[in-house]
Amino acid sequence: MNDLASSSQTNSAFLIPNSGNPLTSEQQDVTSVSKENPPYPLPATELTQKDKSGISFDFNQGCRVKLPAPKKNTIWHLQMMDCHTGNILFEHNNLQETVVLSSKQWFVKFSIKIWSRPTDSPEKKELVLDYVFNPDNQIILIQFPTGTLGDTLAWMSYAARFATKHSKSKVFCALSDLISPLFKKSYPNIHFVTHQEVIEQGIHQKAYATYNLGLFFDDKDCNLQPTDFRFVGLHKTAAYILGVSPKEEPVKIDFPDEGRPIEDPYVCIAVQASTQCKQWNNPTGWIEVIDYLKEKGYRVICIDKEAIGGQNINWNYMPFNAENQTGNRPLAERARWLKHAEFFIGTSSGLAWLAWSVGIPVVLISGFTHPTNEFYTPYRVINWHTCNSCWNDPKERFDHFDFLWCPRHKNTQRQFECTKLITAQLVINHINQLTNK
Repeated sequence: MNDLASSSQTNSAFLIPNSGNPLTSEQQDVTSVSKENPPYPLPATELTQKDKSGISFDFNQGCRVKLPAPKKNTIWHLQMMDCHTGNILFEHNNLQETVVLSSKQWFVKFSIKIWSRPTDSPEKKELVLDYVFNPDNQIILIQFPTGTLGDTLAWMSYAARFATKHSKSKVFCALSDLISPLFKKSYPNIHFVTHQEVIEQGIHQKAYATYNLGLFFDDKDCNLQPTDFRFVGLHKTAAYILGVSPKEEPVKIDFPDEGRPIEDPYVCIAVQASTQCKQWNNPTGWIEVIDYLKEKGYRVICIDKEAIGGQNINWNYMPFNAENQTGNRPLAERARWLKHAEFFIGTSSGLAWLAWSVGIPVVLISGFTHPTNEFYTPYRVINWHTCNSCWNDPKERFDHFDFLWCPRHKNTQRQFECTKLITAQLVINHINQLTNK
């Protein structure tokens, strides 16, 4: 094995020698995001593509190749290459029965070359398999994590772009059945399923390639994403994982629309968030802005799922001067309220992505994320004089279990200053910029 092969094996593939079964339950974890309770269905243990020579392979969460026992007095020589860059990712010229898994699980146009050679005559090798990734007429599975409205809305347009780019493929998108109804009529070329249906229908056992979309905080080697999502933005990370253009585009959604829910001009707001750093932490901000809007003749409708949100002793309440349309309502109803609103005001949340998707102006208040993290809006509100953008700083690992996460200033007077020092006047200035148009 030459130096290139040795380096490639270390950095670009896992070698599993002497495997009678392609992947044991323990080895499956090599291709998953989490070794305990993975957020996506795992690929099938049996590789889905077969060659007449007995070799099997597929591209489910990376390039996977299973080599059977070679003929007597012969050995396998395997090479994996990225056809786009021309780089050999893995090469080994002395393989027995084994399984090889690529480290990279995002979209790569792999080529696989396999030779059989006599053990005593390396120069007499015979090319057995020369295969280039070709998804035409194949099942491609794109898996979204469940329970995340904003992320799904942010990534769906890139999954659709992938389906258009590979129009001869049969593309399945696995996601929550609470969200997929918004997409089904807009993207008839995509098959929408739940994670459970992936298993029940055996899609993972027939898939040619599988790609997982997500925010991979600890992927230092960029095996699950080609570039850190904090650098390229929450939505655009899907484009890089799927190998499509990162050009920004709102997802197309379809929902029953019975017209305006109220006749008066109105503005929708959403004030709740899953952690305190996502809130607008100015104590009088919402009240002042709502009073201003009402003076201008707008009704102000709060469409959060919850009127009260928080944890332990930290609770956030719907502003008393807004009209209450909170509740566990269907997303289609939320989309209807948003579609007919003059504009939306909110924080970095799923409802902001939904507002962008229905095509209304969005006044987006955030400090813990950098503006590149969300879709572009000319009405982005951020105060550069304060600490900001910790979410997009790879040095600051977000803690999903700490509701009061503030990595730089927790338990000090500066905690949450990124939004605490966003004044109502700053938000009103953006509203005026919007309404004057």
